[in-house]
Amino acid sequence: MLITLRIKNLALVEDLTWELGPGFHVITGETGAGKSLLIGALELVLGERADRSLLRSGSESATVEAVFDVRDLPEPLDPWLTERGLEPCEEGRLLLKRTVTATGANRQFVNGSPAPLAVLKELGDRLVDIHGPHDHQSLLHPARQLDLVDAHAGLQELRTAFARACAERARLERARTELVMDEAAYARQLDLLRHQVREITEAALQPGEEETLQAAHQRLSNAARLLQLTRAALDVLTESEQSILNQAGVVGRALQELQRLDPQTGDWIEWHSRAVEQWQGLAQELSRYADRLELDPRRLEEVEQRLDLLQGLKRKYGRTVADILAFRDEAARQLATLEQRETELARLQSELAALDRRLRELGAELHARRRAALPGLERAVRRHLEDLGFQQCHFEVRLESQLETAGEGPPPSPAGWDRVEFLFAPNPGEPPRPLRAIASSGELARVMLALKTVLAAQDQIPVLVFDEVDANVGGETAHAVGAKMREIAAHRQVLCVTHLAPVAAPATQHWRVQKTVRQGRTYTELTRLDAAGRAEELARMLGGRSEEALRHARSLLEVAEGRTARAPAGKRARARGR
Repeated sequence: MLITLRIKNLALVEDLTWELGPGFHVITGETGAGKSLLIGALELVLGERADRSLLRSGSESATVEAVFDVRDLPEPLDPWLTERGLEPCEEGRLLLKRTVTATGANRQFVNGSPAPLAVLKELGDRLVDIHGPHDHQSLLHPARQLDLVDAHAGLQELRTAFARACAERARLERARTELVMDEAAYARQLDLLRHQVREITEAALQPGEEETLQAAHQRLSNAARLLQLTRAALDVLTESEQSILNQAGVVGRALQELQRLDPQTGDWIEWHSRAVEQWQGLAQELSRYADRLELDPRRLEEVEQRLDLLQGLKRKYGRTVADILAFRDEAARQLATLEQRETELARLQSELAALDRRLRELGAELHARRRAALPGLERAVRRHLEDLGFQQCHFEVRLESQLETAGEGPPPSPAGWDRVEFLFAPNPGEPPRPLRAIASSGELARVMLALKTVLAAQDQIPVLVFDEVDANVGGETAHAVGAKMREIAAHRQVLCVTHLAPVAAPATQHWRVQKTVRQGRTYTELTRLDAAGRAEELARMLGGRSEEALRHARSLLEVAEGRTARAPAGKRARARGR
């Protein structure tokens, strides 16, 4: 469900925040007031093409933000986000943001993380289905039509099993392809893997070895200087006539005399003893360190050769010793597989054959259950189309299968061998044609509305948007359109831009868009209407604010009263624009 939509500096809008709830939301207003701009902003944040000409005059960028409640999605969204390196949703809320600039340096974010535009589009396909006169229509795609048929038939579990079998078959096929090669390539691959395994194994690498070698190299290459510094320190501590420890003896005798003359200075002798003990300890450590230092060019050469070997292996096999050892293990596994190629090929071939049989069984079951579900779907859609003004229309679903002619091998898609096409004829005497061939957006929108009503409980997309789908609709059909949207809104959040009062009357919440001009600036206001405001707005849509129009408007609301919740009163969001 869409919770919040915020728009800044887009077209006439300076700053607008739209807060929504569940149910049926209707947006009305005069032509040109900016109703469809709300839908356009939603499309923008869901990855549609950005038109820089829509930037508000005087602005360098425009931003759209959307917040969705995704807790009720049929499949959890967090694993999908994590796979793409994005942050999971906090408290079940998905945050999307898109910024369009005048220079074309556009940016988009998902839960605060930068994301490719393609990710927004994928999320849009999961969350929102937009239907309008100029919008991309998912209903036109045969793959989407097949999804709708399967939703109506309750085939999700069977579809999932088929898709998993397809994925497993693809994995086995990749493994088989890696083994099927000509003899020369086979011999080259064996030689390469054997060389790699042997080279890494003979190196006898140990975890942590590189750090140890680098420390040893540091000491060996600086041994002469280290010894010089150590001896200089020892000379100052113990060996010269003026050494620290010799001078400490002088200090000690002076302190003893002080104590004899003034007993209160007795603590100083203890301090002196501790200091002498510290200097003596340091001298011992320096002596032991000097004894361990090696002035051994041969050992230094050995360490350098070992480090060179490590660097060469890292260039070929990985950035760390752990990476190199992991590469060796994988190469050894591949080598073992290749050395048993015939046995492995026979195993893979047997598993592929079993999977092919399983896929054909599942594909045949999918086809049979789809065909069995079609008559009920066609009848239900035709019944709703009659309510929407198509009294003598024809709607059918053509189901074709390639299962019998495909032979052995993988299916064309994870959905099986079937192809579905929705055919529609709005008028008697006309042959039914594919939906994509229908020229009238109004006709297409009403077909979609009928389908959505039939499939409201099964459809998995949580937000449905209808942008002026009431074109060429009037009379009782308009009442039916509103009723259908209210029916769908029992299962999904519905947003609708309309010019027809009968379509707007059943809405759960009614929003009015209007423009005002103050001090040479244009302000676009979005207002959530209370009962009185709804009656006035419906009267305007009916042709005026006369008493007769108001009575008609109130009667429309009375028909819908009791079926939808009253909209909360008075909340207003203001947007400014030029």
